Amino acid sequence: MRVKRQKKNRRTVRFFTVCFGFRQPYKVLCDGTFVHHLVSKEITPADTAISELLGGPVKLFTTRCVIAELHKLGKDFAESLEAAQMLSTATCEHEEAKAADQCLLDVLGSKNSEHFFLGTQDADFRKKLQQESIVPLLYGLRTGLLIDQPSDFQRETAKSSERKRLTMTDAEKRMFEIQTARILASKNDQGTVGDEQWEASRRVSTRNGLGVKDRPQFKRNRPKGPNPLSCKKKKTEKPLSKPKADSKSKSGAQKEKKEGESSIRKRSRKRSKKGKSDAGEN
Repeated sequence: MRVKRQKKNRRTVRFFTVCFGFRQPYKVLCDGTFVHHLVSKEITPADTAISELLGGPVKLFTTRCVIAELHKLGKDFAESLEAAQMLSTATCEHEEAKAADQCLLDVLGSKNSEHFFLGTQDADFRKKLQQESIVPLLYGLRTGLLIDQPSDFQRETAKSSERKRLTMTDAEKRMFEIQTARILASKNDQGTVGDEQWEASRRVSTRNGLGVKDRPQFKRNRPKGPNPLSCKKKKTEKPLSKPKADSKSKSGAQKEKKEGESSIRKRSRKRSKKGKSDAGEN
């Protein structure tokens, strides 16, 4: 049940955001009864509880008339008075304090141009607002918070505003008639054009006289080259380096020279025959 209730609340918030332009952070206007309910049921911190209900960040407001009314109620509402004084105050142009419900009606107005959510525990006040103005309403039930579903009046105003957006206004109709008259006059001055010429001109021109495209233009998919990242690099054949060959030949010549020098340096020792002859004679 809790998940279903949460989905229903989010659907209600989406209705007001799409149809009437409510945006985050949501502004919540609180009266004295709503503040007293939050304090008595220990729904704290209040801004986090309301943000979980609406699905986005919130800013809490009240008016000077609401604070004055809580001040008159005495010691039983002292904690509620302190909590209300900590909230931001919406602009209230009343020099003398009025009744809280009348003050809130003046702040909201019939169209609710400031896009306020209203938190109140007064059921009669909520019914009155649902039939007269475009205000999403919050209220507390035990330790939980709920939001009222859109009324028939609010749904009907949303449909009528959508119809107005889709239909042309009087000024737009006049502009349309002026543009069509100019196009017809320019055609009559140029004379009658043959069907073939008309078709050719239509093919060339992508816009008509009203500045609207006749046909959507699509970019042709031309063949593209291969992806350079997916291709292997070409193996370049390394040419035989001549200097290496020369170095090899030089090293071979140096070795031959060394061998020749070693052969020259080595001398064959020959034994003297004198020693042998002297030994034979003895």
